[in-house]
Amino acid sequence: MTSSFASTSLPRHLLRGAVGFGALIAAFALIPLLGPATLLLAPLGLLALRGCPTCWTIGLIQTISRGRLQRTCNNGRCELTTAGDARSRE
Repeated sequence: MTSSFASTSLPRHLLRGAVGFGALIAAFALIPLLGPATLLLAPLGLLALRGCPTCWTIGLIQTISRGRLQRTCNNGRCELTTAGDARSRE
């Protein structure tokens, strides 16, 4: 089973990124103004990013490439092709 970090759509994924990164940045940037209570925004940011900024970035790449790249494995050999190439081989 391959784990997927992709979202159902690119706008939805970008919205999650904006909320996640915005909350993480605000959690630390607002400390001088509002005190350490702003650190409570950090878990919200991590939740929106599904755990980590790297996972969100991988998901962005997967969301963009979904339907464009296709991996096929035969006899222990795997190839990465574009969807158009895979259709022309059938």
